[in-house]
Amino acid sequence: MNISEDTFKSWANGPSHTETSKCENAESVVRKAITDDQELKNLDISVFAQGSYRARTNVRLNSDVDICIRYNGSFFPEYPLGASKETFGHIDGKLTFESFKNSVQSALENRFGKTGVTRGNKAFDVHANTYRIDSDVVPTFEHRRYTGALNADGTPHYLSGVAFRSDAGVLTINWPQQVYDNGVSRNALTGRCYKRVIRILKRLRDKMQDEGIAEAKGMPSFLLECVAFNAPIEVFGHDTYTSIVRDLIIKVWNATKADSACSGWREISELKYLFHSSQAWNVSQLHAFMQKAWSYIGYK
Repeated sequence: MNISEDTFKSWANGPSHTETSKCENAESVVRKAITDDQELKNLDISVFAQGSYRARTNVRLNSDVDICIRYNGSFFPEYPLGASKETFGHIDGKLTFESFKNSVQSALENRFGKTGVTRGNKAFDVHANTYRIDSDVVPTFEHRRYTGALNADGTPHYLSGVAFRSDAGVLTINWPQQVYDNGVSRNALTGRCYKRVIRILKRLRDKMQDEGIAEAKGMPSFLLECVAFNAPIEVFGHDTYTSIVRDLIIKVWNATKADSACSGWREISELKYLFHSSQAWNVSQLHAFMQKAWSYIGYK
């Protein structure tokens, strides 16, 4: 074996206290930038971490903390077929998303300085310093997916997520709370093995990238998290990480031989298909990575 069980055990460990502290500091100072801003402090805004930092599946100190700034006074709707905002009695909000994003930019620049913040197409990069790591700060509105059903009190039922429009005009919808909740549930179901295996996959990917292996280049962390989520539960029942990772690679490699075999796979939220034309990854990319990972680890 090129990679030992002891190495897998080390890779399975969660972030260190220092890493966690720097992540927490990044989240705290961004929240303070919003709550101290004269224009934003009186609005109904939620500031929260999302992604691997919140899930504690982050593995590199230099990885970004994803922080969502959600304005709750307006929402991007998704109505059932044949319905519209008039059906539900909705009206357009007074605050546009573009104006909100500009206000968030001003608040961040007032706190960190213009050189401390870079505006991207989707998010703001708040640069690191000695006590915090880089932050990807994403302004969002609430997203509501109306199901067509009614709550017990007669109000329309909807699923709540977040959505943002990029500077290029593309709307992106995410479900951070559902991702978090389903990850916690899967971790409990697998005896806390699920998140440990995610860390192993990410550190394996990082090591392969560091050695210039092409199949690992550009392999998204979130895709690897979703791979672990879609793996059969019995994969996590082996006694060693060596056996768990071996079985996972076999299962995923077989399932990604053809698009049809994994077409039903979903993201961790279970509200978005994992392989869709809009995604930044594809089945063949994952298949090639799994095949290369098999030989890199040294399985026979």
